[in-house]
Parts: sequence; structure tokens; C-alpha cells
Amino acid sequence: MPVGHERSRPIDRRVRVQGHPVDSHPALPPEVRRGSVRRVTVVGEDVLSRPCRDVTEFGSADLSALIDDMFRTMHVADGAGLAANQVGVDLRLFVYDCPDDNGIRHVGHIVNPVLDLPDPGSRRLIDDDEGCLSVPGATKKVARTDRAVARGFDKDGNPLVIEGTGYFARCLQHEADHLVGHTYLDRLPKRDRKDALRQMEDRREAVFARRAVKSAQLGR
Repeated sequence: MPVGHERSRPIDRRVRVQGHPVDSHPALPPEVRRGSVRRVTVVGEDVLSRPCRDVTEFGSADLSALIDDMFRTMHVADGAGLAANQVGVDLRLFVYDCPDDNGIRHVGHIVNPVLDLPDPGSRRLIDDDEGCLSVPGATKKVARTDRAVARGFDKDGNPLVIEGTGYFARCLQHEADHLVGHTYLDRLPKRDRKDALRQMEDRREAVFARRAVKSAQLGR
């Protein structure tokens, strides 16, 4: 999920890492420095349209390396969230570096997440622009609840509860959709979906060029 164009990412102020408040956090998370850039899958590829598998091995070097690579890939693509199947790995895992509507920056990862949303009678739906790193260059309005809770585990198997409001709640819902084989396009009327795909065809090469430049600037 791309960072919203109208929202700047807060740096070193009111940060929550893995759901816990911290005094500060570097603008470039340590995972970004350790990781390598992977190719971002594009809508239409099979790995994006089927449910992902549960992670069953925690604490492994491979899982840590995947998370590092996902952070670096997300950063290069100017993303706020990235699911594992967006780098071609069909595991139930996503990473995020995303502000909420109160200017709090949320940074972390969650494995095997289960999403809790408010009851239908109490939920508030917000229509807002949404994009996706796997639908490069396209944006459309999507209705999402303004609150969400993701329950899962960290890479070492420790339980996690991540609460989100506003834009961060949208990010949690967007990434959780990926893990069941859906993109935001699946939530659109047919006409809007076609328009989003047209936007992607018109803009994708420019998006890929920007990613290549940022990757080169970051080095390695």
C-alpha cells in the first residue's frame, strides 16, 4: 500500500514499534539497511490471487531475512505496507511503516494475522483514496472501517496485538486482504476496476522508473 499523497510520514515523533510506544525511531528502519530489494508482483500474477500459507517456523534466519527484504522493498517503492505475496512469497505475513490520522507513526511486522473489525452496528466506514504497490500508479476510493485490530505473532513467535485507527486501520485491512488473495480492486465496482487498470497501464513505467532511481540512491 503506498503512502497517502496528502499525508507526510512522521519522523521520530510519537512512534509505535510492534505496537509499543518508543521515544524515537530512525527514519530509515534498521530492517531497511539489512535487507535487499525484491521484485514487487503485479496484479494478475497467481500468487496475488490465492490465500497465503501460515508461517509454521518462527525464529529462523530465512524469516528474518524475508522481513528485512520486505522493509527495504517497501521503502524503495514508497509504501506504507507490504504483504509477503507482493514479493512472490505466499506466506501470511506483512510489514508496515505507516502514519495514522493523529500523526503517530506505526512500524513493524505481523505474522499469521487475524483481523478484528468493529461490529456492523458500531462500525464507521470511510471512503478514501487507496492504492497498491502491486497496482502501480492507480488510485481509487475504497470504503474501510476507521478502526481495526490485527492479532498474530512476531517473527520469533511472540503474540502481537496491533491496533489501528484512520489511515493505519486502512493499511491493516489492505494488507490483510492480500493474505487471503485479494487486492483493493476486488472491492471496486466493475467500472472503477477497469479505470484503475487503465491508470496502471498509463503510469506503471513511470512508477517503476522512480523505484529504480530510489533503489540506486539507497545503494546495494
